[in-house]
Amino acid sequence: QINLVETGGGLVQIGGSLRLSCAASRNPFKMGWYRQAPKKERELVATMTVDGTINYGDSVKGRFTISRDNDKEMVYLQMNSLKPEDTAVYYCYAHHLWRDWWGQGTQVTVSS
Repeated sequence: QINLVETGGGLVQIGGSLRLSCAASRNPFKMGWYRQAPKKERELVATMTVDGTINYGDSVKGRFTISRDNDKEMVYLQMNSLKPEDTAVYYCYAHHLWRDWWGQGTQVTVSS
């Protein structure tokens, strides 16, 4: 069992920045973020393995940065140059021992 708790969502203006954090109850092989906008499928934002391999979704490359603190069992998402299309519920994700785990989600709203 891996419990994931996200913090840091909220309302931000176009072009602004937000930082999301996720605390895990143990250190999984892979951690990261997915998001789901209304009436859309859940999509990859970014993931990072315990040895540092990173994968970004195409829509966030160059604007979002994922980082991870293995000692603290935390993963972070720095989001810059936010756009209205980034509005979604952001879910913390973990993959460990052939299973996927999800947090409850945190709302990010980008508005003018």
